[in-house]
Amino acid sequence: MCCLFGFIDYAGALSVTQKSRLIRELSIAAEVRGTDATGIAYNTSRGLQIYKRPLAAHRMHLRIPAEAHVVMGHTRMTTQGSAKKNYNNHPFFSCVKGKAFALAHNGILSNDKLLRLEKKLPASRIETDSFAIVQLLEQAGTIDLDTLRITSELLRGSFTYTVLDDHEHLYIVRGNNPFRLYHFPKQKVYLYASTKEILNYALSSIRKSLHGPVEEVAVREGDILCLLPDGGRSRGTFSVRHLYDLRAYDWPLSGAQSTRVQKVSGGSYARELKNLACAFGYT
Repeated sequence: MCCLFGFIDYAGALSVTQKSRLIRELSIAAEVRGTDATGIAYNTSRGLQIYKRPLAAHRMHLRIPAEAHVVMGHTRMTTQGSAKKNYNNHPFFSCVKGKAFALAHNGILSNDKLLRLEKKLPASRIETDSFAIVQLLEQAGTIDLDTLRITSELLRGSFTYTVLDDHEHLYIVRGNNPFRLYHFPKQKVYLYASTKEILNYALSSIRKSLHGPVEEVAVREGDILCLLPDGGRSRGTFSVRHLYDLRAYDWPLSGAQSTRVQKVSGGSYARELKNLACAFGYT
């Protein structure tokens, strides 16, 4: 159980102080879903920037530069890969054909090991299941609605993830994990988080920056929403019918890989079961 959060200030209406306070309040509100690490991604004239640390959000000093208009954030509750190794934390940085992108994921993938074998994904020091999504997009060679659809239909388990590219396109891919998006047409700002409660809690502290009418933008299971730099939107969809297919669960993977023999010891199975359960709201 992690949290996605962020904003798009597509008209440049917010000051540096307002943007920094906005991301700080959002990140602290998002601590309810994870305190092991915090990270953000945004674009500047120097390219796509990522700042992340194995710290709870309230211990971070998040400052947003004036030229950054789209900020993508993540607070982490560790399930795979130690948060103390900062390369395991979100957002992840990568490139496709020289174009940079960052990815943040909320959920637990159950078939990441199988995907690494079947798709011949390269070995990496990054230990999280989430990084398989990054590698699949690298393999696809581009970031767009179609490649996100194809990639998402390969995934099993639980997920919602966001992708920010170096042209200020923010993609929201909602699987079976929660997501809420608000639009403030007066200020021309989008604001998002994993849950409505997190959004409302953050807004209670920043009402002077964002006020007036607010509309909730629907992002349903199977939706791919692209928020454009000018505030426009484009949409796609993907099939979610395989997300709960327990036959695809490959953890822990052992035995004869060619025949997908899965011999599970009681201890490791219990650990994985606990990790998966929290993504669905169970202890």
